[in-house]
Amino acid sequence: MTIPDPHPALISVVIPHYNDLEHLVRCLDSLRRQTLPRERFEVIVADNNSVGGVAAVQRVAGDMLVVPAPEQGAGPARNAGVARARGTYLAFIDSDCIADEDWLREGVAALERFDYVGGQVITQMGEAAYITPAEAYEAVFAFDFKKYIEKHKFSGSGNLFVPKTVFEQVGGFRAGVSEDMEWCRRANVMGFRLGYAERAIVHHAARREWTELRRKWDRVVAERIRLAMEQPGWRVRWIGYAAVVAASPLADWITVLRSPRLVSLRAKCCGLVGLLRIRGYRSYRMICLLVRPPS
Repeated sequence: MTIPDPHPALISVVIPHYNDLEHLVRCLDSLRRQTLPRERFEVIVADNNSVGGVAAVQRVAGDMLVVPAPEQGAGPARNAGVARARGTYLAFIDSDCIADEDWLREGVAALERFDYVGGQVITQMGEAAYITPAEAYEAVFAFDFKKYIEKHKFSGSGNLFVPKTVFEQVGGFRAGVSEDMEWCRRANVMGFRLGYAERAIVHHAARREWTELRRKWDRVVAERIRLAMEQPGWRVRWIGYAAVVAASPLADWITVLRSPRLVSLRAKCCGLVGLLRIRGYRSYRMICLLVRPPS
């Protein structure tokens, strides 16, 4: 069924990129396959000082615009892309994501109901027989945008749709903190309504190795504590947060066993191992940063 196009206006797709040409090529290919007519959207790749520079990225981007983003960080890179955007609507996607063919159409259509929206992110796994604990954990718990949006009132910026006028009122993403969480807090305080666009789907590969997952949470925990430190009494709340994370496997083990993403007994066992390991590591890193907060 053809989805009606409620907004015959230009859409600017903004992609932050850093040293990941292989995934970027797949992301751009998925955008070329959109059901929305190509003249209805532009694609802007904001390159964050990759090896080879803008020229190397432009070679794989073809007819899509590549701009330099000299300030390091995904947030500043998105801001650099927005600065060159001509569209009425902004659609944010990460370079390691693949968009469904109706992603743009569904995301912009959801703006009929809300002031800004986040879509669904589906985690992709490799062969079930070779699943790792890290991969099993991500298959169950990673990128739960529905929960982020409906419970915690923020959307990840890897699948986010915002009218440009709203973005300009809220301001750009900040560096060094959880930029998507902090941006959504500002938007919410200003009265803008966040919604979940379930049919605006992108896919993201699950991290297979423990080192990949550890690097992710090292970054995320550091960004979140910087954000927490801006509030009075943050230490008490942070200790409570660390305790909740440490204790969470007591409640979430049943989620692993019931997950339809993990079919075999081996996959479920891997999920339990991943749950215990990453939640323990996250709590440990939180305490380390409490003792020695980042600058």
